[in-house]
Amino acid sequence: MTEEKSINIWNYKPWWCQPWSIFLTTVIIISASWLIFKIIWLTIIVAIPMLTWMIFFIFIYPKLIASSGDLKSE
Repeated sequence: MTEEKSINIWNYKPWWCQPWSIFLTTVIIISASWLIFKIIWLTIIVAIPMLTWMIFFIFIYPKLIASSGDLKSE
């Protein structure tokens, strides 16, 4: 009997590493930067790596894993 693996990467990740939590963390950190400091250039400096991190882990990483074949059934 072969066990079929799901090709959805999010089935293998804990709750704190789901798309909604990554998105929410990004929004909270960028918003907090603005609300605490009220300095646009500082908020932009915070936003750039946060948005890069979010885009990578929500859009690019799942496609890379799916195309690698690691999650396909054996």
